[in-house]
Amino acid sequence: MRLLPATLAMERELQRLRPDQVWFLGDAVGKGPSNAETCDWVRAHCTLCLGGNWDYGIGGMEFPEDGYFWNQLGKERMAWLNGLPREAEVTLGGIRFRLFHGRPVTELMQVQDDKGKLGASFHSPAGDFGGVIFADSHRPFLRTLHEGYIINTGSVGNSMGVPRAHALLAEGELTEEPGPLSFSLLSVPYDNEAAADLARQDAKLPHREAYITEVTTGVYSR
Repeated sequence: MRLLPATLAMERELQRLRPDQVWFLGDAVGKGPSNAETCDWVRAHCTLCLGGNWDYGIGGMEFPEDGYFWNQLGKERMAWLNGLPREAEVTLGGIRFRLFHGRPVTELMQVQDDKGKLGASFHSPAGDFGGVIFADSHRPFLRTLHEGYIINTGSVGNSMGVPRAHALLAEGELTEEPGPLSFSLLSVPYDNEAAADLARQDAKLPHREAYITEVTTGVYSR
């Protein structure tokens, strides 16, 4: 059975759109049965790679129950995951954006959270930002606060809400000169049942039934 149904569906859309850069905001591993392949795809295709809580937890061997993932990935991939930077910044259309996964940089942030909790993420030791782009909660959204734009990219292979492959398409000039910006949600259908069947065939996959429910329904199940 073909691996990476969600990732390869997104790859086909990226090939059609031909973006200048592809930014990865964390959690290459930790969900589903194809962790080594997903990690390799990220390394081969992304121009910016940041780490997420799963990357550091597995890459740093923090939890003994993650042995399944260690065996798949091997030491070299795990060292790469554990060494990923936690955040980055870009200035897009004159607006300074802070990029990170979410945890461990911030607490888990979700679309329904109050403005105070979300607004705190615009401020860091590096200064104040006019925009935040993150992932973590796996549910894409865009909100405007007094501080600026806060945008969640969604997840390619484990999206919550609508079980499609999601990503953010950002259009604008990488310059401090004020200019127009456009943010679009990429919502790409993929073979959810193929993803579920890959999990069904792997009896050792941790939280297998929860993962199957998530990729087929978009309902968080852990």
